[in-house]
Amino acid sequence: MNVHKNARLTPRGRERIVLQVESGQTPEAVAQAVGVCPRTVRKWVDRYRREGLAGLHDRSSRPHRLRQPTPQAVVAEIEQLRRQRWTGKQIAAETGVSPATVSRVLRRLGLNKLSALEPAEPVRRYEREKPGELIHLDIKKLGRIGSVGHRITGRYPGAVNRHHGIGWEFVHVCIDDASRIAFVQVLADQRKESAVAFLEAAVAHFAKLGVRIERVMTDNSSCYQSKSFRAACKRRGLRQIFTKPLHSEDQWKGRTLHSNSTA
Repeated sequence: MNVHKNARLTPRGRERIVLQVESGQTPEAVAQAVGVCPRTVRKWVDRYRREGLAGLHDRSSRPHRLRQPTPQAVVAEIEQLRRQRWTGKQIAAETGVSPATVSRVLRRLGLNKLSALEPAEPVRRYEREKPGELIHLDIKKLGRIGSVGHRITGRYPGAVNRHHGIGWEFVHVCIDDASRIAFVQVLADQRKESAVAFLEAAVAHFAKLGVRIERVMTDNSSCYQSKSFRAACKRRGLRQIFTKPLHSEDQWKGRTLHSNSTA
């Protein structure tokens, strides 16, 4: 228990009670002065006489031993039934012990959750065999920072962006699926013209590295679904595939990618 060391009836307060009794005062008089019952005073005096100052410290309320510990044979039976995917109530009815005992045993064995009975499913990731087979395109929108923060200037948060029109920057990102080589440009917007310009720059960048792009995977943003972007892909001989809706974040977190076309 985390209490102040000088509070009443902490080790220092108990020591003061014991010293008053040892000096000749009666437990009743000390109890009345401190505001506790005489039985409490006698308890701390007895502990002090048996153990010294160490006996005045708090102890755990957990019993030193159980009167009737669960037999090992019952524990083994509980574990066996649990591995057969029995519920706690079913195990309790079968073994003749209380559901609370079954719960404690299962928690101690690490089997309180059914998921613990099955091995963890390995993370499934795919990766193209050679560079250029597939590149991923995405856009990250970042707010510009034009001055020091509101904690220094005293202005309320967001005042600079709203009143001075600092605006945003758009980070266009391209990552090769096989090599994980990235190409990044910061552009003024995320419109179709910028998306097409970034695609051309990304293809040219990988061409300098000796990599020929074959497929492009994007999310379902309007700039990537525009006729201009599709025409640019066709002009370059690139096949465009899309991630499923709401899955675009997963591709940047290293999770399994799902596309509308796996070819």
